Amino acid sequence: MHVAADTEAGPYRVPLSRDRVLRAAVRIADEAGIGALTMRRLAEELGAEAMSLYYHVANKDEVLDGIADVVAREINEVVDALDVPSAGAQWKTAVRRRILAAREVLLRHPWAPAVFETRAAMSPEILLYHDRLLGLMRDGGFSYDLGHHALHALGSRALGFSQELFDPGDGSGADEALAGFAERLPHLVGMLAEIAHDDPDSTLGWCDDQAEFEFGLDLILEGLDRLRERSS
Repeated sequence: MHVAADTEAGPYRVPLSRDRVLRAAVRIADEAGIGALTMRRLAEELGAEAMSLYYHVANKDEVLDGIADVVAREINEVVDALDVPSAGAQWKTAVRRRILAAREVLLRHPWAPAVFETRAAMSPEILLYHDRLLGLMRDGGFSYDLGHHALHALGSRALGFSQELFDPGDGSGADEALAGFAERLPHLVGMLAEIAHDDPDSTLGWCDDQAEFEFGLDLILEGLDRLRERSS
């Protein structure tokens, strides 16, 4: 009797919660891109009425704030599991490992950097990430003043991505557009003809591939280490 009643009632439906709504939003962004994330699409993904979402998130802007925090929390869970010595000169290896681990998370959520850049308030989880990053520098002997300069120098690289000066959409027409200016822009055209990024899975932005990211990161860390040695 009890089994029959359960069968007639149909499958158990997991109740909505803020966490479930945000994780569904992350799933949509991962699969279809951040542009596909709408309140209607989110409701469809959850099998719910759109109005019921507003009990958990006030609007799409709050959804974006929330998914930024979800990804940042995922980053913190990954980097906090690292066990890398950070005393003295070891700070550089510890910071580098931390940043590259954060980047691995972002490569699973390639839409996340653009969302981080548009949030009016910094996620509490991102603040926690930077606090612990600064803690590694302090282990290495950084003063707070040098640590402050270091965070500015790293900028978005501290989180695992670089903000590019130019962003021609998806970059697909960049070569063709510059080719028409070959006489006026010989160096840019020559560079693009010679250099190509062939690994789209390592990219967070038009020209942010793994090799370029690590090149810039290592330049900054080497310079900071020299300043650390000079000030100690």
